[in-house]
Amino acid sequence: MMTRLSARFCEKFRLPLKDALFLGFCAVFAVLTRVALRLHLHISGHAMIIKVFFLMLARGSTPCLYGASFTALLAGTAAMFLGFAKAGPLIIVKYLVTGIVIDAGAFLLPMLFRSYVLCALVAGAASSTKFFTAYGINALVGMDPVVNLQRSLLEAAGAVVFGVAGGLMVPMVVRRLKAYDVIK
Repeated sequence: MMTRLSARFCEKFRLPLKDALFLGFCAVFAVLTRVALRLHLHISGHAMIIKVFFLMLARGSTPCLYGASFTALLAGTAAMFLGFAKAGPLIIVKYLVTGIVIDAGAFLLPMLFRSYVLCALVAGAASSTKFFTAYGINALVGMDPVVNLQRSLLEAAGAVVFGVAGGLMVPMVVRRLKAYDVIK
């Protein structure tokens, strides 16, 4: 009985090599693009365009139900080891929460990566997680709750704008990858 349960579990979460390589590529490219474009624009959320684009591309290009979450885990770990931001190990949580929202959106909306409107909605929802992570980190530091709320809302608003911009690029790229038979 345990053997059958174990075999069924492994079969459900089996990841082909091609998909695993593509997810790894998206994670590494998300981190390397952020390193290469180390822009200090002083605009809240400008890094969300890269994060949302590559996480949604990872989920839209592979049939894996957990593609964005796995890519987020890889990218967050790489970002932590490269020393991004001031969050330290919490940067993994920042990436992972965004990936989970994208995976949930793809699960609930099967036509997600063919529609610009749906991609914009899911990207906005994924980017809005910046509010919770920013609020949590600022609360850990000991910021006044009223100031923390205002600051977190401003950061989340900027993140949503840039996240939607990143999400709007995904249907075009997925369509192109399918046209060239890179993905199915």
